[in-house]
Order: sequence, then C-alpha cells, then structure tokens
Amino acid sequence: MKFLGPYYMVIITRRRKVGTICGHDIYSIGKSEMIAIPCPIVCPNVANSRDENRYKRLLCSVDLTKDFFFSYSYNIMRSLQKNINDKNTGHVVYETMFVWNEFLTRAMRNHLKNTDWTVALVHGFFKQSKLSVSGKDFWLTLIARRSRHFAGTRFMKRGVNEKGRVANDVETEQIVFEDTPDDIPSQITSVVQHRGSIPLVWFQETSRLNIRPEITLKSDVDYKATRLHFENLVLRYGNPIVILNLIKTREKKPRESLLRAEFAKAIHYINKGLPDDKRLKFLHMDLSKLSRRKGTNVLGLLNKVASDVLELTDLLHCEITISSKPLDASSGQGSCDIKINDDFCAATMVPLLLQKGVLRTNCIDCLDRTNVAQFAYGLAALGRQLHVLKLTEEPKIDLHDPLADDLMDFYERMGDTLAIQYGGSAAHNKIFCEQRGQWKAATQSQEFLRTLQRYYNNAYTDPEKQDAINVFLGHFQPQQGKPPLWKLDSDQHYNIGRQGTLSEETGRFIKRSLSDGNILCENSAPVSDRNVGENNTASELLPSQQLDDIREPTDSAPEIYMCETNPCPSTKYSTMPGRHSISEERQSYLKRLGYPELHSSNFLDLDLLSSSGNSCDEEAFERSSIIHSPLDGISVGSTTTYSEPGHNDEGRDDTDLSRSSSQLSDSRDYSDRFAQWVANGGMLCY
Repeated sequence: MKFLGPYYMVIITRRRKVGTICGHDIYSIGKSEMIAIPCPIVCPNVANSRDENRYKRLLCSVDLTKDFFFSYSYNIMRSLQKNINDKNTGHVVYETMFVWNEFLTRAMRNHLKNTDWTVALVHGFFKQSKLSVSGKDFWLTLIARRSRHFAGTRFMKRGVNEKGRVANDVETEQIVFEDTPDDIPSQITSVVQHRGSIPLVWFQETSRLNIRPEITLKSDVDYKATRLHFENLVLRYGNPIVILNLIKTREKKPRESLLRAEFAKAIHYINKGLPDDKRLKFLHMDLSKLSRRKGTNVLGLLNKVASDVLELTDLLHCEITISSKPLDASSGQGSCDIKINDDFCAATMVPLLLQKGVLRTNCIDCLDRTNVAQFAYGLAALGRQLHVLKLTEEPKIDLHDPLADDLMDFYERMGDTLAIQYGGSAAHNKIFCEQRGQWKAATQSQEFLRTLQRYYNNAYTDPEKQDAINVFLGHFQPQQGKPPLWKLDSDQHYNIGRQGTLSEETGRFIKRSLSDGNILCENSAPVSDRNVGENNTASELLPSQQLDDIREPTDSAPEIYMCETNPCPSTKYSTMPGRHSISEERQSYLKRLGYPELHSSNFLDLDLLSSSGNSCDEEAFERSSIIHSPLDGISVGSTTTYSEPGHNDEGRDDTDLSRSSSQLSDSRDYSDRFAQWVANGGMLCY
C-alpha cells in the first residue's frame, strides 16, 4: 500500500482455524502488522507528514482480526456450487466481488504474475459447529460474504449505484454435511440466499438532530440501475429471482412506503418486457406490522413463504466419491480437490440437485427484519438438507425443535455481526427474543440501547469509517498536491475522479449521501471486474424499454395507504359487497405517480398463507366478514392507470395474477374469493 510516502506491506502474523470444508481449512486472522518499506527517494518530511500518518491510521482502523477469513486451498469467496461448476483460479478469483483485498494485492500479483504470495480475504461472517439430530452428528456452516462493490456504512451507502451495485450486498450460504472420522463427507448440501439494499436510487441525509432522516428518491429513467442489478443477480444465480420485500406499507408520515410503492412499480415495469419464465417473482410483506399483531406467528408465516420459495429454487446436493489416483484437471464439471491430511486427492462431486435462482430479501436497512426472514428461510432449507442427507425422515423442522434454537443462534450472531459492520450496532432481535420467551421489559431496554448506539455511530463515527473503507478498497488513492480524503466529505457526495482528483463539474460540497456517486474511475478497474450491463453482454436477459418519466417529486407527497386496517374517519371506502377501494384522493395520487397495481405477490397462492391460523382479533377492519386474513401488511391495490398526453398507459398488470379465474383454477387450487378478484378486479388484502 502506498499513500504519499513509501510503500507499506500488510502481513498476517497469526491465524486461527475456524472451520473445515471438504478437508480444506478455513482461517480467521489473529494478528497483523503493517511494515514500512524504506525508500531513499522519499523525502523524510513526506514519510512523516501529518497527512501520511492520518492515512496510515485510516488503513489500520480496518481491523483485520474482526470478521475477515481466508483459506489457502479452498475458494471461500465463492459458493460451493460455483466452485463445482467454475474451475477459475488465480487472478480471476481475486476479481470476485467478495475479495476485499483485491486492490491491496493487485500490484504484487500483476508484477509477480502469480498469486502465491497473497491470500484472498473475505469480509463478513463465518461460523461452523457440530450439531445432532436423531442421534446423528452433522456439521453446519454459515457463511456471509459482503460485497466490496458499493461497500460502506449505513447512511453513506444507500440504494443502488449507476452500475447496478447495491449497498449492503451480502451472500449467505448454509452448508450441511454429515460428520465422518476423516472429515470427508460422502454427501454435502448447500443453499444460498441474498440480501441487499432496495435497488432504487435513493438516499438519506446524515443528521445529528434526527434519528430517522428523511428518505429521498431520485429519478431513474427506465429503471436502468434497477435493471442492471437484477441482470447481475441472474448472471450470479440464474432464474428465478424471488424478491421478499419487508418494508412498511402504511405510515403516518411516508418514508418506507414511498420506496415500497416505487419498488413495486419498478418490478412491474421490468417484468413487462420479460418472458414468463424469466420474470421477477415478488412478495411484499409489512413485517413490522405483522410482528405487532397479537397471536400472529411471524416466524411460522415466513417459514411457509420459505417453503414455497424452496420449491422454486431448490438447493445443491452433491455426492462425493474419492478416486485412488488424481483426475486430470480438465476432467470438467463436477471434479474437485479434496484435502486429506496434507495431501490432495482428486474427487468427483456428482450434483444430484442444483440450486437455480435465489431468494433476495430486503427491508429498509437489510439488517434486522431481513435477518429474521433469512433465518426462516435457513430453517426451511435445513429441514430439506437433513432430509436429502437421510438424517431425518421428514423435510421439516418445527420452530420449537431444539435444532431450530441452534440455528437461530447462528443467524442471530450473523445478524449482529453484519449489523455492526453496516449499521454500527448489534441487530434488533425482538422477534428472536419473543420466540425464546425472554422478558419483554428486558428486550425493550436492549432494543432502545441498540437504537441509541446505532444513532451515535451513524452520526459521529461513520464518516471516518467510510473513509477507511475507501482507502482499504482503493476507491480513493492519495496523490501529492490533491485534496486529502477527509476534506472531501464522503465518496457519495460528489463525483470524484481517479486518484483523488475532482471533476470539473464539482464546484461545491453537497451534504447528501447520493447513491449514484462513484469515487473510482472505470478505467482503473480490471475489465472482468466491471458490471456486465455496461458492455451490454446481458442485455438480452432484461431487454430495455422506452418509458417517459411519469414519476413526480415525492418529498412532499401525501401519505400512501393501501388497504387500511383501522381507517380514520376521513377515509372513505366503497360499500360495494365484497370489494373495497381506497379514497378518491389517494387513488388520484397513485394515478398521478403512475403506479401500477401494487399487489403483494405474483407467484404465491395468497390463500395458502391465510390458512396459518393466526389471530388478529384486535383489528376491527380484519373482523369484517369480507376481509379476514391475518396478513394485513400484504396488500394489493385496485387498478390504477395513468393516461395523459405524452405518457404511456401501463394498464393492468400482465403477470400471472392477470390470468382468468379458469386458468388459475387449472394450475392451482385457488379459493373462489381469490379467483373472483382476479376476474373482476377490486381490492384483496392480506
């Protein structure tokens, strides 16, 4: 690493073994040192200048002993399925989005033409433990990989940038294999899920006076950045892409609800140009509201959703056979090296099942609610993983099973780790605490303290933390005679050119954390490291469409209510039997913004979820004989079209929900009420 003076070398001097995958050891960092390399041509006053020392402190503030892990022989930066299907090694592996020291090792790797002197560091979470079920032992491994693209802290990184990269992008992998004496399992399973910020161009101003800053949406014509993000997900995981959106549907002062409505519109618009088998599948659930309802089993509800999603995506299940002599490296798909003691033996991994597609979960921060949903998905997946390994007879684990408690501990620790990295405090685990039956008063005080801790870190320490990340990742490279990083606010505040130079258009500091900013020039990154959407290589996946920008500023927009449960007296609903509609004022507002039908799902049988048996007796609106489902947080708005000169009429949605009731009854056993809603329109609330 070089700042303004000499070069420095960062060396790992102590390691800790944290796990093993197929005989390959995984390590965390116990201790590291930064050693200066003397250079006679560097002036002493530069090497010891105030700016040089401050850059050194910034780099050292990225604590390598926390949440970094690596392996000498296993590509831990990639999922098990990618390692089986993709045999890339060397420099290509370092360009993976989950290798955080790609920039720090780039010069050495390019000069030496090999990767023998460096190790690829992954940032996130790793935990492995031995568990038991039905008297049989197995190993459970949970890995969270944080993307180095658009990486940073909570209010400094929001939404999606112009390359389609989202903030807080984390890949979570859950690996299960049976315990064997030689650590080489005969079978292994893996399932991957994804979390990431809402892929819209939006931001929040960091405020020391407001604990919940206002959310501002920025126009993105044709949802180009959103489309690029989903193109990238398709290239990484394949189809289908299933979106679980957990943000609020209804608020006294619109914040999350604005993003929810715009996100629904973006998905609807992108889907209109895609064939049926490649359409984005989505489900909107107001998890905050559901969790406050008496008698509502949120985890049970999410577990049902997860089971349905697993029917679509499936999981990886491999059979491992070790040959007596090494196989040729060109043997193709399915071959893999297995490490036994200090020797490598060739092995063949025969995929019996392959995961196709991925579940993408988000809330507003992708920390607290998202972690609860990811646990529910992990629990549903664990049941299937143990079943395919023939460790259990049924592919399901009850929420009150001791194994569910063990898995909850895994996800709770992961959630706390990721929340500290991005948000500055441990995660809010209210739902987990309630599931364990903890004292409510103690839980509330803990949540309050974590809220204060997160607020303090976001307001006071995050700017410097963001600077340290930018230096570590190479997003900012100091240069003599150019402004230092700490005088440039944040990398999102304005467009900064390569090596700390300011673009000509930058004439003032902007105090907002724009999510479309980018500190590193395109030509400074390897070609393979760029988003494929920029070269139009994946344009056929999500074809572009032309649409006039019909969105209007939302800073002063009125509140959006979709199917209110306890409407205020000023809200008028139609009295037509079996149908409800939002007030004319709000319906006019939605038409003015051009929002399509904001249904809750385009792939799940909504009546399946209504059979969960949850009680919501405290809601007067839910007690009506017409709407009685417990999932009030999931709503489907009545048809709203926008047709004015110069604008396109989007009309009704052309997804699966727009099929006739007869077509629906042929494919799945929908209720009469649901089929009638599809055929005749109106409003259906869950």
